[in-house]
Amino acid sequence: MPTIAAAAQTRRPAPVLRNPPLDYAYDGTFEGLLTVLFSIYDRKAAPNSIQPLGAVQGGLFAQPVEISTNEATAARVWDGLLRYLDKEARTRLFHTFLSEQPDRELLIFRYTDLAMRTGRDISEHYADDNVRRVQRVAQQMYREKHRMEAFVRFEKTRDGLFHATIEPDFDVLPLIAAHFTKRYADQRWLIYDQRRHYGLYYDLHRTDIVQFDNEAAPRRHAGVSATVLDEREPLFQVLWQAYFDHVNIPERKNLKLHRRHMPLRYWKYLSEKQPRTQPFQPIQNKRPVQPGGPALAASPIEKE
Repeated sequence: MPTIAAAAQTRRPAPVLRNPPLDYAYDGTFEGLLTVLFSIYDRKAAPNSIQPLGAVQGGLFAQPVEISTNEATAARVWDGLLRYLDKEARTRLFHTFLSEQPDRELLIFRYTDLAMRTGRDISEHYADDNVRRVQRVAQQMYREKHRMEAFVRFEKTRDGLFHATIEPDFDVLPLIAAHFTKRYADQRWLIYDQRRHYGLYYDLHRTDIVQFDNEAAPRRHAGVSATVLDEREPLFQVLWQAYFDHVNIPERKNLKLHRRHMPLRYWKYLSEKQPRTQPFQPIQNKRPVQPGGPALAASPIEKE
């Protein structure tokens, strides 16, 4: 196993960015951003800006340099980051990208550039504003991921598909895919991100990313047609609501604490937070226990 000193010797110092700064444009994917990082050091030109193609704002005298995504180059950069960052720090960069912060591309560049020029682990170098921001974004992403794993509510359709609609603050679908694939491996399901217009679909074998046209996309606000849902789905929702009503302890009600752990923005997708349109009624198919007598009263058929 190589020593720390030997690993440090394999680190190449970051090239000096001596050329005039440039504006970079890419396709908006994480692989595209990694390709841009490679191009920055290949051209030895620091970025004035790094923008997705759909949001490019050209300057008065200069047009942005469009960088085509190269998956082989992106993989090379991703693996090469381990020379300067541990796996957790590298993962935080991916989480920063998914956070959709307005300047996420420049933030990722500044973090990696600092790591390459420092030549040591910077994950706890909180004197630097970029390190603090990446750490804070990673914590926000972790909380959102945890909440999505806890608050997703599925509805069953007639063809046996379990579907759920979410609208998270950050793009967390790539982070929750493994959790739901493992937990619901015996059923087909679809989780659709209404804000970003794409979803995860599991077909009992693999989980894929799927996209919909605006007309075909699921619309939770408009409600799901009763002809699409399984005929038992309304009963399942009533049972779920009844469970929460029965475990509730009114004397210990604390709305402030409740909203802290379950923010209001999630409530519109939670069955237990919807108005009670149908009260739960237990099925009357059990014979009562007879005090002082047999455990169960005999039915007329049994008497005969």
